[in-house]
Amino acid sequence: MTTSARQIFNEGDGHAVLLLHGLSSSPLELRYLSRFLNDEGFTTCAPVLGGYSAGSVEQPMEQWLDAATHEFDELAARYDRVSVCGLSIGAALGLALVHRRPQAQSVALLSLTLTYDGWAIPWYRFLLNWAYYSPLRWRYRYRESEPYGLRNEALRAKVARAMERDDFSEIGPATISLPALHEASRLAAFVRANVGEIRNDCLIIHAIDDETSSPRNPRFVASSIASTFLRTIWLDDSYHMITSDNEREIVARETALFLRESELASRTGDLSGTPVVSKALARRLRQLAAVGRVKA
Repeated sequence: MTTSARQIFNEGDGHAVLLLHGLSSSPLELRYLSRFLNDEGFTTCAPVLGGYSAGSVEQPMEQWLDAATHEFDELAARYDRVSVCGLSIGAALGLALVHRRPQAQSVALLSLTLTYDGWAIPWYRFLLNWAYYSPLRWRYRYRESEPYGLRNEALRAKVARAMERDDFSEIGPATISLPALHEASRLAAFVRANVGEIRNDCLIIHAIDDETSSPRNPRFVASSIASTFLRTIWLDDSYHMITSDNEREIVARETALFLRESELASRTGDLSGTPVVSKALARRLRQLAAVGRVKA
């Protein structure tokens, strides 16, 4: 096994999983998930993508997709099956990738982000799209702030200290440039226009209280994608960074289970997997209903 802040690769069986981290970040976001999946037998690869990952010269989103496609093709040449799993903007990139490579076994979408519309996004966020076309384009950087995508307060404090010291942490960068955000918006527009053509088995895991990407993001994909085998799981004790937060074990376990079920379904020809909604969502909906009755 080889692991570094630059890339992660774990040799396993003939089912490889390509892991795509979030915008301007690094494979460190996916370290726990990669290790867990490898312990379950999968080959895992969390690469650095030129023009997309932290430390590389920023490029248009087409370059991101080309880089991800190259990594997919490298795995496909060596392994029987390749699935794609993305986090945040990486999930949007994963959808664009399987649209280009429909032979992918399946796609897992973790904290899918097509629009930054969570409860912690500042009101002026929409102005950044206009700022991109101004002199601010090369000077302004959007700064991450509390809660840093984490409901776990101890981990949040650790991340805050790391960002103050190094401008980077295991859950991502302290700032993101306007060009990167602009290209992420272009990628999201591409996904919205083409998601209805995607037929790959699909897993969606999203936190109900995601402060960065509201549930409207995964609901749009769940209602638009043409997958026969679609599973949706809602979390109620995490924020955006679900691969690091309180329910990271659930995320890893459910991802591994889905990948094996997808593999088994394709072998047996049984693609009648029924959509799954987690108990967390049912519980939260009951809580909201109770609050509504009290207010009424």
